[in-house]
Amino acid sequence: MAVHRVSNRNQMDYNLDNMEPKLGKSQPCHEDRFDSGLDSLKEDDLVSDFEEMTVDVRDHTQENNPWRNAVTEDGDTPLHLAIIHEATDYALQMIKLSHNHPFLNLQNHQRQTALHLAVITEQPQLVERLLKAGCDPQLADDSGNTALHIACKRGSLACFSVITQNCQRHLSSILTFPNYNGHNCLHLASVNGYISLVENLVQLGADINAQEQCSGRTALHLAVDLQNPMLVHCLLNLGADVNCLNYGGFTAYHLTYGRQNEEIRCQLYERTAQELRELPDSESDESDMDDLDLSEDDLYDDIKFGK
Repeated sequence: MAVHRVSNRNQMDYNLDNMEPKLGKSQPCHEDRFDSGLDSLKEDDLVSDFEEMTVDVRDHTQENNPWRNAVTEDGDTPLHLAIIHEATDYALQMIKLSHNHPFLNLQNHQRQTALHLAVITEQPQLVERLLKAGCDPQLADDSGNTALHIACKRGSLACFSVITQNCQRHLSSILTFPNYNGHNCLHLASVNGYISLVENLVQLGADINAQEQCSGRTALHLAVDLQNPMLVHCLLNLGADVNCLNYGGFTAYHLTYGRQNEEIRCQLYERTAQELRELPDSESDESDMDDLDLSEDDLYDDIKFGK
């Protein structure tokens, strides 16, 4: 495979917020940004760029192919660009010629691999091909998210299924791995209200009582914060521990104080140990979160990692 050039023509920052969702695809999360020139390259420009990419199957034996060394000013490789622009044929050709090659795991300036971008652009076919070709599912982007974290945050059941089915060897470590906000995959699925993913994660071995690292909330605490009775019911049925305390010494039931959903309050009251039903002495009211934006990045703004 020979690439004569990778154009940086008219590149500028872009994000998925301005893109219309595809039919059948969930709306992208507001915090999923990547700077690789999606809006800047018009369709005609994109076609001309890829027309200059010619494939020679005899090249797969050569280690120093020039197309593997080509990167844009944003750190994107031709494979990154092909995935971003959904040029599937070109992406598949590069993947096929790079089986178990480090090229597959190259990260752009936001530390996103081709696998991250395949999940963000909702292309489960490419996710599967990348994993089978040797892409590392444990690599994290500059927010500490693996590809599975992103699938859980975006509610992508198709990509979630492909990843969990094709990385059994690493699945346990990925399920427990926290991102830079202290959230593991179960926390992300819970925060975003994806009940089917929550059920799947627990069935795959995720610790239902795992505490996020900022405030020590479990998925059940998060469900109460979100006032999501369906999620609370789901977690209780899956065996969530109602007596688990966050770092402030509060149970999930304590977080119902000042909240209006009586269904949640009743479900938790019946199951919470009697000695844990009264609020502990505290100078601050941790249950007063009604004015907070409960997005994954903003739910806990007292501690910032990285940026």
